[in-house]
Amino acid sequence: MELGWKAALWSQFGAAIDMLERAVRACPDDLWRGQGDAPGAWSIVHHALFWLDLYLAGSVEGFAPPPPFGLEELDPSGRLPERAYSKDELVAYLEHGRARCRRAIESLSDARATQRCRFGWGEVSYGELLIYNLRHVQDHAGELSSLIGQALGSGPGWVARTKTPLGGA
Repeated sequence: MELGWKAALWSQFGAAIDMLERAVRACPDDLWRGQGDAPGAWSIVHHALFWLDLYLAGSVEGFAPPPPFGLEELDPSGRLPERAYSKDELVAYLEHGRARCRRAIESLSDARATQRCRFGWGEVSYGELLIYNLRHVQDHAGELSSLIGQALGSGPGWVARTKTPLGGA
């Protein structure tokens, strides 16, 4: 696959991940924890990062998130994890996802981009799944940013492109 396209894809996918990280770091503790029976913002972040990781794998078969995370997101009942995850735990998962995403795009070949991936919602090529995944991360970064904006009067702000170049440190 042509390097220019990979660089453009990473620039925007990395920006979506960066925006999610900004929102996590800006999230007030009471919003993070939630109130009463309502799950906190941590559950939005966990959801976004779990699916980022899974979609980068390209298949449910053989997928396992890193500890301490489990497979609750695959439960059709919508069951949440047994406990709320801390910001530090989810920032570590975000870093895992960022590195995995960058490696996936750096190594993307035409053959891999056209490989078929099947999920409960349908079948797409791995290339389309990457774009779908980017949109999913950005959707939840925006959701969390909106909640923060409502709570604090302003959100964490837009990231035009990631600062880390493809193939960079």
